[in-house]
Amino acid sequence: MSLLVCLAVLGGLAACAPLLTRALGRNAGYALAAGFLAVAGVLAAHAPVVLADRTVDWDVEWIPELGVSLALRLDGVSLVFSLVALVVGALVMAYCCRYLSDTAARGPVYPLLTLFAAAMVGLVLADDLVLLYVFWEITTLCSFALVSTAGAKAAGPGRHALVVTVVGGLALLVAVVLLTLATGTTRLSAVLADPAAVLDSPYAVAIAACVAVAAFTKSAQFPFQSWLPGAMVAMTPVSAYLHAATMVKAGIYLLVRMSPLFAGQTAWSAVLVTVGLTTALLGAVQALREHDLKAMLARSTVSQLGLLVAVIGVGTATALAAALLHTMAHALFKATLFMLVGIVDKETGSRDIRELSGLRKVMPWTAAATAVAALSMAGVPPMLGFVSKEYLFMGLLSADVTPWAGPVAGAVAVTASALTFAYGARIVWGAFGGPVEQPDLYEPAPAFLAPAAVAAVVGVVAGPAVSLLDPVIDSATTDALPGSTPPSVYAWHGLSPELAMSAITVAVGLVLFWQRDRVDGALQRLRLPDGPALFTRGHDTLLALGGRVGAPDRSPSLAAHLARPLVAVVGLGSVGLATVGALPARVDAGDPGRWLVVGLLAAAVLGAVLATRTVALVALVGVVGLVVALWLLLSGSLDVAITLLLVEVLTAVVLVLVLRGGPRRLPSPGPRRWPTAVLAVAVGLVAAGATAALTGRRELSAAGTFFLDRAEELTGGTNVVNTVLVDFRGLDTLLESVVVGVAALGLLLLGTATVPHPTDTDDVLLRVGTRLLAPGMLLLSAWLLWRGHDEPGGGFISALVAGIAVALRQLASGTVPTSRWLRPRVLLGVGAVLSVGVGVAPLAVGDALLTPFYLLPFLSSALVFDVGVWLMVLALVVAVVQALGARPGHERDPAAA
Repeated sequence: MSLLVCLAVLGGLAACAPLLTRALGRNAGYALAAGFLAVAGVLAAHAPVVLADRTVDWDVEWIPELGVSLALRLDGVSLVFSLVALVVGALVMAYCCRYLSDTAARGPVYPLLTLFAAAMVGLVLADDLVLLYVFWEITTLCSFALVSTAGAKAAGPGRHALVVTVVGGLALLVAVVLLTLATGTTRLSAVLADPAAVLDSPYAVAIAACVAVAAFTKSAQFPFQSWLPGAMVAMTPVSAYLHAATMVKAGIYLLVRMSPLFAGQTAWSAVLVTVGLTTALLGAVQALREHDLKAMLARSTVSQLGLLVAVIGVGTATALAAALLHTMAHALFKATLFMLVGIVDKETGSRDIRELSGLRKVMPWTAAATAVAALSMAGVPPMLGFVSKEYLFMGLLSADVTPWAGPVAGAVAVTASALTFAYGARIVWGAFGGPVEQPDLYEPAPAFLAPAAVAAVVGVVAGPAVSLLDPVIDSATTDALPGSTPPSVYAWHGLSPELAMSAITVAVGLVLFWQRDRVDGALQRLRLPDGPALFTRGHDTLLALGGRVGAPDRSPSLAAHLARPLVAVVGLGSVGLATVGALPARVDAGDPGRWLVVGLLAAAVLGAVLATRTVALVALVGVVGLVVALWLLLSGSLDVAITLLLVEVLTAVVLVLVLRGGPRRLPSPGPRRWPTAVLAVAVGLVAAGATAALTGRRELSAAGTFFLDRAEELTGGTNVVNTVLVDFRGLDTLLESVVVGVAALGLLLLGTATVPHPTDTDDVLLRVGTRLLAPGMLLLSAWLLWRGHDEPGGGFISALVAGIAVALRQLASGTVPTSRWLRPRVLLGVGAVLSVGVGVAPLAVGDALLTPFYLLPFLSSALVFDVGVWLMVLALVVAVVQALGARPGHERDPAAA
């Protein structure tokens, strides 16, 4: 249960972040950092259990029919990654308190960073494949939203990052489906405990490929690496968290987690080692070419992630231990460097090393912290980065895909590491070496420097004391590769091949730094593929292709929009009717009186087709709807008939709002009216034939029988239609309500509709009638809402009644309703909270999502859910009325939204 509490606390912090920023301004980051550390403390308190080779588990059924559960599991691997996310997150939050202004702090940064942390912790704790995928996608959306906070300049990089990582998310979704098919379960621990079920299945290759693509896109591996450097347009705290502890580490976590399935498989190892080393080398070369400090660090992240992917691909216990240790080291030195670069940028106004010089004399503490973190990144003793790099070398040397794989992998890793040393030295010397050019600068406030300094000091102390981490690395490695014997982690290995490789790294790196001008000149002449430009070109090409394909649908002519689908309907319907064969006898011969309804319907349709005035057309289209409602009523579908009747009334009112002041006569039909008429008649005949052939020829379905027999017993409601909507298929209804809410928000964002409006109406009868009817309609709406679970009614029907009252008021008085309680944003927010709240509440007691319950003897969850639906549907109606009711030349009051 403590795992659920940890996630709930992080989610609560994300929800409360706007309130905290209102009360505390930018200092809200300290409260959020304290929350992060508290959650980290709760997880760390389980360390004795985890280190004893046990796990902490919690689960509750989510989708029982599919075997999907909300399952959380804390083991060694998830402990490492969750603590990295939370501890680094706390440092970043504390850093934000001095990086952000009070105005910026009241924006979306704090809530999004907190939600980002919650999603990352949820991802590494998830013990269900579906739940893991959900958190995976939340990290993608958070990353995109955080990058987008940089404004217009983030449009291209944000789109690039979103597209690439969404592609990876789709690959992970495919992997989740195939893993479930192969093993018969979505429980991650069960899947990992039975590698043979996966490897012996026909989906094994596809699963491995999809997992690899998901991880490569998330962790910016070749050829998907170009999105990550572009994301550096985000503010420094976002970059620090994204690069050090969250987004990109999710891909690393996925590869480590899937090691029990694929470690030791030749193809898996070959792909990961090759892609990882290629990325490491390419990222290091590109980092050394950069002059922007932040760009160097962004390219550096790509390179370091490449080393992690490569060593995971080796698949031995030593290699996985190295990956876990370097994950921790990388989080520390990368977070430190990003935060310090942010300080330099804030203090000097530049990140270009060609414009910076001698800052060590005016910012000595900043220079010292930067040097310490850069030394750790370069793998210089006694830093934690040195120890983790030693183990990386050790792991890569053990690669055995081919007899020469180990030496080659080691040589490439040394080359990438030497380049890392060179650009690490370039960062320190470029910003802090040389003569002072800005003597008026001074150290930042201690509170601004402290988070980076803490991370730097931990990196120094953890190197010599790395043996203290040995139990954690041992437990995590055992969980990542069950049955293996992890190596002991300690700082000094004596004279060893790894030490020689480190010495070569430092020596070559010093030479590259010594010859930095020549090296820089050579690298600047080097022509490398421009990833963002290639993405933009491909993106634009795809949009152009889509434009050509969709050109007919952009025509202002309705015929161009309708012709192709209607012709397709005729073609498919004709083929179906011709090949359907003998049909079963009709179960219900039907009431001959219904043919009278059909005749009325045909007459109304014909009248609408022949109408020449707008009022007549609106009236006849309304008659068509009313006749169809009558037909449904005769068929026993009272709820559906009432809904259609109300929709027709509301549609008529809205059409009057749209058409008032417009031409009274319809335009004359064009010369193509006869082909259009023939197509319309053909579609009608096909639809009528299909309806006659496919309805009324079977007994009540098994599902229908179940609902009729068990609805009252399972839900407490006697109106089967409503119980289906709010109980059995409540999730569908909730998602459809969200669509309604999105439509309302779209109207609010798009603003006032462009429709002609006359002056206020002088129809006294309409005004008086509306004033008399409106209170009764609102009472009718409340009554229909209250009785909906047992009698015809419910949230949607009652909302339509209330919406008609609102629309009639606008039509009668010429004013848009602006009551604070009729603001669409308020209605949407309260409605969503109510519907989602009663939907997820059963999870707290171990029941499935949307399980019915009673809050009070007279107040059921179904009624509260329906109230939420009522509010969201009413929000859409009010948004439409506000958009159509605003007058030309008069801006709609934003407060009314």
